[in-house]
Amino acid sequence: MPRLPLMPVAEAQSRLFALAPRVDTETVTLRDAAGRWAAADIVARRTQPAAPLSAMDGYALRFTDLPGPWRVAGESAAGRPFAGSIAPGEAVRIFTGAALPDGADTVLVQEEARREGEALLLTGEGPSHAGRNVRRKGLDFQESDLLIAAGHRLTPARIGLAATAGHGTLPVNRRIRVATLATGDELAPPGSAASGLALPESNGAMIAALLADLPVETINLGIVPDRLDALADAFRGMDADILVTTGGASVGDHDLVRPALEAAGGTLDFWRIALRPGKPMLAGRLGGAVVLGLPGNPVSAFVTATLFLKPLVAAMAGAADPLPRGWAAPLGEPISANGERTDYLRAELVDGRAYASTIQDSSMLLTLARAGCLIVRAPHAPPAPAGEMVEILPLA
Repeated sequence: MPRLPLMPVAEAQSRLFALAPRVDTETVTLRDAAGRWAAADIVARRTQPAAPLSAMDGYALRFTDLPGPWRVAGESAAGRPFAGSIAPGEAVRIFTGAALPDGADTVLVQEEARREGEALLLTGEGPSHAGRNVRRKGLDFQESDLLIAAGHRLTPARIGLAATAGHGTLPVNRRIRVATLATGDELAPPGSAASGLALPESNGAMIAALLADLPVETINLGIVPDRLDALADAFRGMDADILVTTGGASVGDHDLVRPALEAAGGTLDFWRIALRPGKPMLAGRLGGAVVLGLPGNPVSAFVTATLFLKPLVAAMAGAADPLPRGWAAPLGEPISANGERTDYLRAELVDGRAYASTIQDSSMLLTLARAGCLIVRAPHAPPAPAGEMVEILPLA
């Protein structure tokens, strides 16, 4: 039976998103909303500023009364506005953020004025036009303005914006439950007294760390031996939105993720992706969960988690644009031509230039730990000389 062609990365990402179930929304406090995505449009409930405010410490007055002198009629401070309005020839001592008195339209900065009792004298050039040093009403936003569109991430600045706009809570999708499971008879728990050829299991902790800035609840299902019944039982007992396995996704006699998924009642949607490293990755469904089978080699697991798992979590959490975004950088050294798969080369960034690691073996975590980015090489890309601009994906 002939092998099916490898699936392009973009098609696999699209297919994976289509597998994701809808996630319920919830309303959380502003402090709990940080790092989530808005589940609905967020509009202003008030106008900011709600009235004209002074942008400087100085004196509120009528521009037409320049060059003075003026009689100081009172004071306006933030939260303690001047009562009443000013008459021609009057000024009010005012502080930054204070409401402009009725009748005033300009602020004379204090560095250009001198007080003599209640008299105020101009000592500098004075404001150049009416409205100088005044924050007009609604300068930032007006009531009912769209401030944050659904699907945009709630960054610290957007949290502050929502608070100023009158919101104390925000709608978001609930946290995504992600279960991780490693398979392999050679694996031992990290930190255990492993001996001989036992290999400390690293993918689970690495993937949890990769998801740490996302709204997730991670569930560690531990290490499962290379037995079909044990793996199928672990699948059946799983309760999560996403099940991530590492190892056992290829075609060897001990690669049992696909048959275990079917034995547990799940279905395979796609398998084998046109990328390096990470070709054996698979995706399917098990009950209401998405199953993502990542390769066991740690670099392959990291790259596929970066390209598929993180975007899947972000999409389920409500992100309008969940895919990783890179930028262009010049090569520090030449790189060779690429083959039929999209290649993701570990590279270090030095003075803004990308230097690909000499050895790209997918088992080598040290080169990954030292890498600042992945160089993205399109299928059949020709050799690239030093200085040529290439796409890079930054790594945290």
